[in-house]
Formats: sequence, structure tokens, C-alpha cells
Amino acid sequence: MIWFIKNSITRKNLMAITGLFLSFFLIIHLAGNLQLLLPEAEARLQYNAYSDFLGGNPLILAVSFVLYACILLHTIDAIYLAFRRKKANGVSYSRDRRGRASTWYSRHMMALGIIIFVFLVIHFKDYWYVYKFGDLPLDENGKKDLYTLVVVSFEQLWYVILYVIAIIALGYHLLHGVFSAHRTIGLFHPVYNRIIKILGILFSIAITIGYIIIPIFIYISHQA
Repeated sequence: MIWFIKNSITRKNLMAITGLFLSFFLIIHLAGNLQLLLPEAEARLQYNAYSDFLGGNPLILAVSFVLYACILLHTIDAIYLAFRRKKANGVSYSRDRRGRASTWYSRHMMALGIIIFVFLVIHFKDYWYVYKFGDLPLDENGKKDLYTLVVVSFEQLWYVILYVIAIIALGYHLLHGVFSAHRTIGLFHPVYNRIIKILGILFSIAITIGYIIIPIFIYISHQA
């Protein structure tokens, strides 16, 4: 156990694997959230039914525990490796002089990660906690009305701005993280290296745009 904690290569592999799992989850989560763009009556019924299915399915419940573990492990590993890097270099990682050899977001992965983690805490508090333990009203099909909770939050401009900032930070985090994770676990070869990098860029852009259009669409459509 002590060997695992102190072995930076093993911990980098764990962070890469958990990061890739979280990236896969982002696709599934986005697919469900895109139902919010449907016409209001249809969106309410489908989104609430979707949420009820996720909340009552034993398999999904088991996967959710894996998700929570991955978030914690990914965060703890990132903090630990950043601390080890800073201790080894004797200078702040964000203040080194490698600007010409690396992108700004690759040098500020920790800062981007902090923004994302703070957002996740707020996100879990406002939606997950309320849905699990709060007293939500029911829709006409007897499902918890999570749809209305989401819409009401996105009717507030400050909340939309907070959401957009967090998703942009996530996009840049993915821009470096997806490619870096594949390299860490050994999928690094000149033949398909460029393909992975292009796919990583496309994935980051798609995830960013996909998540951002939801709060903006809801906010604009409810201002009339």
C-alpha cells in the first residue's frame, strides 16, 4: 500500500484510467441532459422519467459508486502528484518557463481541476442532493420533477455564467487530459498519435458545446 502511494507512475496510471472513465461518463450524462432541449411538456416527462430510471436501477446505482470513487481518486491523485512535482522542482508548476514548449492549459491543469471540482460540489448540492434527499414535487406521471428544478436554476443569469465558466474549464482540462491519459497508459505511437490528438480535440469541443448550449437555451427561451 505504501509502495502504491509513493509510486508516481502507478498513481499517474490510476489518474489516467479514472480520467478516461469520467470522460466516458460525460458522454452518457450529456446524452440524458440533451432531453432538456425538447419542447417543454415533452422535456419534463422524458427528463423526469430518465432521472427516475437512473435513480431506481440497481446497476446504475452500482456504477454511480464507481463514479464517485473515480472523482475522489482523480482529485486526490492530481493534488498528490502536483505536490510531489512542486517539491521536486522547488518552484510552482504554473510559474515555470516552459511556455514555448507547452500550452497554457497543460501548465494550469490543477487550476482548471479546482474550478471543476468546486463546480461539482455545487452541482451535487443543487441537484443530486435535492433529488435524493429533498422534497421535490411530482409531475403528472408521479415522477420527481427534477426538470423544473433544473429550469428554475438556469433562469438565473449568474448561475448560467457559473455553469458556462465551469464547462469551459472542463473543456480545456479535457483538451490536455484525454491525450495525456492515452499516452500515460501506453497508447502512444507515431502512427496513431496524431489521430488520438485530433479525436481528443474534437471530443473536448463537442463536450464543451454540448453542455454549454443547454443552460443558454433554457435561459433565453424563458426570458420571453
